[in-house]
Amino acid sequence: MDDFLDLPTLIAIVVAVFVLFRLRGVLGTRTGNERPPVDRSRSTPAKDQANDDTVVPMRPRPAQPDLDDERRARKLDAEIEQAAAGNADLAAGLRAVAEADPTFTPKSFLDGAKQAYEMIVTAFAEGDRQTLRNLLEKDIFDSFQRAIAEREAAGQKVDFTFVGLPRIAIVDAEYDKKNINVTVDFHAEVVSATRDKDGNLVEGNADAVQTIADEWTFSRNPKSRDPNWKVIATSQLD
Repeated sequence: MDDFLDLPTLIAIVVAVFVLFRLRGVLGTRTGNERPPVDRSRSTPAKDQANDDTVVPMRPRPAQPDLDDERRARKLDAEIEQAAAGNADLAAGLRAVAEADPTFTPKSFLDGAKQAYEMIVTAFAEGDRQTLRNLLEKDIFDSFQRAIAEREAAGQKVDFTFVGLPRIAIVDAEYDKKNINVTVDFHAEVVSATRDKDGNLVEGNADAVQTIADEWTFSRNPKSRDPNWKVIATSQLD
């Protein structure tokens, strides 16, 4: 007995017990109710940490619908219904455009169309060909360019102020399997006066606001990396 409990043996027992105790402290013990490993890159609320004792399932749970996507879809539907104003064909066209271009919404499109319209009519009055070239399809740009050239040849200048757009509405939309096309009616208020080389008034009125009405069609290829729309058709409304 004395030989069994000699000093070296006691030291070995103490060391073994110490090592086992350290291992238990580091690794823990398995009870059958262990939680799955936690992804340290994501924070977990304290409540979930305290109550989540379930085992990780072998099959993933069915994907839950993205609430943000649902909200966007509901918002898009509401905007389409408002823009279509009961016109079923227009609503169907807008949905086809939105399906072809997921970034499209009637509201954001009209916001951009307002800016484009003001830029184009102002650039036309000022003879700013570069701005027009960036926003107009080639055939439309050529017609604007000819009108500017004729005006310049006659020595005429336009005093122009864009006042606002009291009315703007989408009247048609389609996806022709290549381009998405959206037609818009603009009713704008402007102050415009065209004068000859001697300063005499040729057209318009420098002291009164007048209303002009146009119908323009904007187009773009939804598969193109270029996000910009271009005007492909214009006409004046009565």
